[in-house]
Amino acid sequence: MKKFLFSLLFLTLLGFFIFYFWPKIGGIFTLQIPEIKNLPQKIEEVAKVPEVVQEEKEISPPPLKVIREEKPEVILTKEGIIEWTNKQREKYGLAPLKENQLLNKSALAKVEDMFENQYFSHYSPSGEGVSDLAKKFGYDFLLIGENLAMGNFSSDEDLVLAWMESPGHRENILNEKYQEIGVAVKKGIFERKEVWIAVQHFGLPSSFCKKPDLSLKEKIEENEKQILELQKELSILRSEIRTLRRWQREEVLRKIDQYNELVLKYNNLIEETKNLIDQYNFQVNSFNQCLSQVLQ
Repeated sequence: MKKFLFSLLFLTLLGFFIFYFWPKIGGIFTLQIPEIKNLPQKIEEVAKVPEVVQEEKEISPPPLKVIREEKPEVILTKEGIIEWTNKQREKYGLAPLKENQLLNKSALAKVEDMFENQYFSHYSPSGEGVSDLAKKFGYDFLLIGENLAMGNFSSDEDLVLAWMESPGHRENILNEKYQEIGVAVKKGIFERKEVWIAVQHFGLPSSFCKKPDLSLKEKIEENEKQILELQKELSILRSEIRTLRRWQREEVLRKIDQYNELVLKYNNLIEETKNLIDQYNFQVNSFNQCLSQVLQ
């Protein structure tokens, strides 16, 4: 009888234990965690100007040489050439070109180099062209162009009109893509004759196409590293939780809380990174589209 009562008491206690404690302990081992999200595809790359279109960036028609019998006593000026150039653009409904000091410097360097080395060409004896000169003086451009003229012109207007009568030079003056100009004009001795040489440098600054914010890309890369670290931590925690015994209730609960906190941090970081990627990709696509339109 005692054995029966003892067995009955044992079964009753076991049943109470299973009924009261088991769901709580067993439930610990079912990881009720938020969804772990994934990153989208890789970020877009900024387009670079291909080598094959380098010649399209630099527009340099054959130099204009006008030598007349009469030699008017005039002084040609940078200011006058820019003024008459913009008057021609205005006549055709184009925006005026803004004078740029860096382009003025590159144009002056070109004039002085041609007199010093006795050549009249877009490329110096050493092979230096308008792109090289612009870069040398720190002018960062998307498009660059050069007009050259030599002769005894009667005025600044006369010089600009001579360029306008030449298709290639006219194209430079009326190119709607240009925004800035630099000019230099100087009288000197060329091949034992006194002549004027004038240089126009046209440019579209690189700032015309707004470049993507590189700090966004840096932040994305930093976030991606953190995401990888969190993935490793989550994997380790998951393994640790599954190896713990049911009677280690407090440790299991602590680990699960830690795990779910990391999942929340992970998913928030994923959302933040997705938004950053969307912003960066929009900027990249806008820049690439702008660059494509400029170079077409």
